[in-house]
Amino acid sequence: MDAPLSPPLVATAVALLFGYLCGSIPFGVILTRLAGTQDIRSVGSGNIGATNVLRTGNKALAAATLLGDMLKGTAAVLIVLYFTSRNLAMVAGFGAFVGHLFPVWLHFKGGKGVATYIGILLGLAWPAALAFCAIWLAVAAVTRYSSLAALIASAATPGVLLAASSGYEPVLFGALTVILWIMHRDNIARLMQGTEGKIGQKA
Repeated sequence: MDAPLSPPLVATAVALLFGYLCGSIPFGVILTRLAGTQDIRSVGSGNIGATNVLRTGNKALAAATLLGDMLKGTAAVLIVLYFTSRNLAMVAGFGAFVGHLFPVWLHFKGGKGVATYIGILLGLAWPAALAFCAIWLAVAAVTRYSSLAALIASAATPGVLLAASSGYEPVLFGALTVILWIMHRDNIARLMQGTEGKIGQKA
């Protein structure tokens, strides 16, 4: 007979699954449907995130999507942190990020993870989340490229955490940043070609 799973392994699996289920809630799809607009996946880039929702011209829906995608990452982290440990909260945060990228409800075709990345960061290290937002706003104000702002802010985040943390947060966000950049590979190609859509640009 196989040996039973150890309690730490079970706890890790539960935290990962809980985070995944939180992260897989597709707020962009849900909110645009409730508002009676067209399927967000048929607009612009086809992405389910707030930047693409903004391309519908509905700023309130875009803001609500951003908030929902952020807070599902924050909720996953804080709920697990409340009941267990910081390390398991980071596992839940990783699960939430993966859930947003590959939600089971949408045949594993989700968003690119920026808002959820910020939400996880907010739950684990809120000063670093403020730094991320400050960098994002500065780059976005100058360039009007949401993707470029996210790429630069995420690249800076592990360093910000390394300067302020003695835990595993820099490792976690180093991994999340690599994944986020991979998910933005098409945006990177368009930025290099000068064809990337700018903030506020409609489909």
